[in-house]
Amino acid sequence: MSVAPSAQRTSSWRVTSSLAQRVGSVALFIAVWQIAADVAHSRLLPSASAVFIALVQQSVHGPLLFNLGITLARVAAAFVVAMVIGTAIGIVMGRSRTIDALFDSWLVLLLNLPALVIIVLAYVWFGLTEAAAIGAVAVNKIPAVAVTLREGARALDPSYSEMSESFHVSRWRTLRHVIMPQLYPYIFASARSGLALVWKIVLIVELLGLSNGVGFEIQLYFQQFDVTHILAYTIAFVAVVQLIEWAVFQPLERRAGRWRQ
Repeated sequence: MSVAPSAQRTSSWRVTSSLAQRVGSVALFIAVWQIAADVAHSRLLPSASAVFIALVQQSVHGPLLFNLGITLARVAAAFVVAMVIGTAIGIVMGRSRTIDALFDSWLVLLLNLPALVIIVLAYVWFGLTEAAAIGAVAVNKIPAVAVTLREGARALDPSYSEMSESFHVSRWRTLRHVIMPQLYPYIFASARSGLALVWKIVLIVELLGLSNGVGFEIQLYFQQFDVTHILAYTIAFVAVVQLIEWAVFQPLERRAGRWRQ
């Protein structure tokens, strides 16, 4: 009976230790930033305290929260579209040599096509609309997701599929309980890199052709050479993305990987 409490204490200690390390790392970064700003004493390198004050002011009295919400909505839409389509394409290509041979060159082409070109073409063809912006971002991410999931599909253990066939398990249950658990590490790896890539491309989309969002605000402050507010908006968005990593991706990844234990 004493094993479970001991294991629980060990797990709690690990979580606390990991959290302390993360907080300490952030504190160290802020301290180095503050010292570097004090030494440089330049408006091109504002201090951490000045950026924090600007962040609070923009959150309370400015449009930061509004623009942050709009950008996050675009990121979420493009991310979901890219992950769903890219995952489906990757699994199909990984399981079928014929389809892989037919469309591999397409993936290579899209992977090497600059994001700026796709964004500009989307705006030229479909106009400065939300659908064009989200579609352009998704198209930039779909090939990377497909390549990652294709490698995951190729690495599936055939013995599990053979066992499901011998027990006459339906295709849906095989996909859900046999194939997808083996693909979870690839899905989460793709999701992490995808979120990092998607939000950066969304900022470019907003900067080039939209009239709101974090990217639009950064463009305005760039024209004024206001580095303080540029960093304030950047840090606000990075903080939200980091929160998603800690509160969503990591717990889901631990839960999805329990079957391996």
